[in-house]
Amino acid sequence: MDATFWAFVALIIFLGIVFYMKVPGMISKSLDQRAEKIRGELDEARRLREEAQQLLGEYQRKRKEAEQEAGDIVAAAKREADQLVVEAQKKTEEYVARRTALAEQKIGQAERDAVNEVRAKAVDIAVEAARKLLGDTVDTKAGADLFKTSLQQVKAKLN
Repeated sequence: MDATFWAFVALIIFLGIVFYMKVPGMISKSLDQRAEKIRGELDEARRLREEAQQLLGEYQRKRKEAEQEAGDIVAAAKREADQLVVEAQKKTEEYVARRTALAEQKIGQAERDAVNEVRAKAVDIAVEAARKLLGDTVDTKAGADLFKTSLQQVKAKLN
């Protein structure tokens, strides 16, 4: 019996102990558990990736909505600003027109007042001149009658 035979017998005994102790089952079970653990981790990673994709899509959608809303707000602000400018121009034009009309009314009133004042002065001067002229040439009683008549005629023409 040589050493090869004994090495073979030792191998058989070793294999018998290994099978008796169910080492291949334990190794298989351990490998199955490890494979299951890796499969679970892969599934978890896949689920997390899908969830991340969904979140990314949702955030991109929200970003687009926010951009559109911001664009709408800017457009509305521009429209409102344009409208305010138009209203301000209109109010300014109305204000200028009112002020111009008021100034024209004041100028017209001042012209009328000046004309009336000049007329009144002219009447006063004419009356005084007529009184002096008549006083020098006509007696007092006839002059007073003539003065009253002339004064009534001048007043009638002014009114």
